Amino acid sequence: MSGERVDIREVGPRDGFQNEPEIIATEDKVRLIDALARTGLRRLEVTSFVRADVILQLADAAEVLEAIDPPEDVSLSVLVPNERGLDAALAHRERFDEVNVFLSATESHNRANVNRSVEESLRGLERVLGRARGEGLRCEGVISVAFGCPYEGRVAPEHVFAIARRLIDAGAQEIGFGDTTGMANPAQVGGYFPAARAALGDAVQLTAHFHNTRGQGLANVFAAYEAGVRSFESSFGELGGCPVPKGATGNVATEDVVSMLHEMGVATGVDLPALLAAARAAQAVLGRPLGSHLLTAGPVDWGGS
Repeated sequence: MSGERVDIREVGPRDGFQNEPEIIATEDKVRLIDALARTGLRRLEVTSFVRADVILQLADAAEVLEAIDPPEDVSLSVLVPNERGLDAALAHRERFDEVNVFLSATESHNRANVNRSVEESLRGLERVLGRARGEGLRCEGVISVAFGCPYEGRVAPEHVFAIARRLIDAGAQEIGFGDTTGMANPAQVGGYFPAARAALGDAVQLTAHFHNTRGQGLANVFAAYEAGVRSFESSFGELGGCPVPKGATGNVATEDVVSMLHEMGVATGVDLPALLAAARAAQAVLGRPLGSHLLTAGPVDWGGS
C-alpha cells in the first residue's frame, strides 16, 4: 500500500462542537481550528450557518470564520442548511472555499432532523448548490443515514444513489455518504462504494463519513479504503454525533484514522503528533476525557522491546 494517499476532511469544529452540551468560547474554537490547520490537514469544515436558536453552539459562525488564521493551502468549508444559511455565509465569501449541504436518505430521519420531506430538502438544496457554484465555491452534498436508518432500518443503496444523482446534477462535485448513527458494517461498506461508483460515474468524488457509535468506525474506514475510497471525513477526539435519536455518539476519531492508515503505509500528509496535541487541547477545553483510542494509548511505538 506504500505510495497511496488518502484525503481527510476534519469536521470536528462543526460536527463536533455543535453536539457539545455546553457552549465553547469563540476564542477556544479559533485556537483549536488554527491548531488543526497546522497539522497537515488540508480540508477543514469550520462551522455552519444555522439559526442561532436552533444550534446555539454555532451562533458565532461569522465571528469564528473571520478570526481564524489558516495557512493558504488549507481549504475551509462551511455547512449550510438552506438558502438563508447560504445568504449568511456569502456575507463572508472571501473567508471560505467550499459549501457543504445535507439531507437524510429517509423521510423519518429527515423530518426528525430538519422537519422537511426528502423532496422538500432536495428542492431547496438544488437552489443552494446552483447559487454556490455560481459564486465559484466547491460543493459537497452529504447524505445522512445512507447505510441504515434508526427509524426505518435498511436503506436501499439505489435510493441513496438517486438522491446523490439529484445533488450532482444540481452542482455537487462531491458526495459524502454518512453512517450517521453507526449502523454500517464492513461487509456492507465493501460492496457499497463500488456500486456507488458504478451508479454515479467517475467525475464525482465519493467520501465516506463513519460514526463509531457501535465501535465499527475504523473497520468501516478500512473496508471503504479496500473498496477504493480515498476521501474520508472524521473528527478529532471522536467528537460529534447526531442530535436524533439519542445515543448516536461521535464520529470516528481523525487521529485513530490517521494512525491506522500510517501503520498500513498509506500517506495522509498529517503530522500525527500535532493532531494529537490538538485533540488533547480540545479535551482540556471540554474538561473531560474524549473517546479516541490514541488519546488513551498513544501512537504505536516500534522502538520498544
